[in-house]
Amino acid sequence: MSDDKEEQNAAASGEQAEQQFALQKIYLKDTSFETPNSPEIFTEEWKPDVNVELQTAGKPLTDEVMEVVLTVTVTAKLGDNTAYLAEVHQAGVFTMSGFGDDERVHMQGSYCPNILFPYAREAVSDLVSKGGFPQLLLAPVNFDALLAQHKQQAEASAKEKEVVH
Repeated sequence: MSDDKEEQNAAASGEQAEQQFALQKIYLKDTSFETPNSPEIFTEEWKPDVNVELQTAGKPLTDEVMEVVLTVTVTAKLGDNTAYLAEVHQAGVFTMSGFGDDERVHMQGSYCPNILFPYAREAVSDLVSKGGFPQLLLAPVNFDALLAQHKQQAEASAKEKEVVH
């Protein structure tokens, strides 16, 4: 029995040794900043309602190389007036080899966005400050929780479709 366990451990460690993850490049793919109600908006008291939306997308470049794009959209409003709209598409090129489909989905939806987020956060902060508004520092994001929530929503949606059919 111990020989079987040793073979299983060796096989498992062999699979682990084949897994490779590397960051090749981080870059700002796209950015947008709008202040539709300036300069009048600067005369109002600064107590904005801020909405932050996050999206991730991945595009395979080869079997082992993937581009992951984290999109951060921030809208600040004073009442009905939009103070600013800032959008950043922070991208990275990642090498991922030796991972199963579920692991790749997790890396694309959580691990890679965790790497990209600090860069996107800085880009948003710079845009907002250069737009003449007080600095905006986005709070840390738990991409693991967001991915789990997305999976739950997808499963619930699939179950609803099964019931309908």
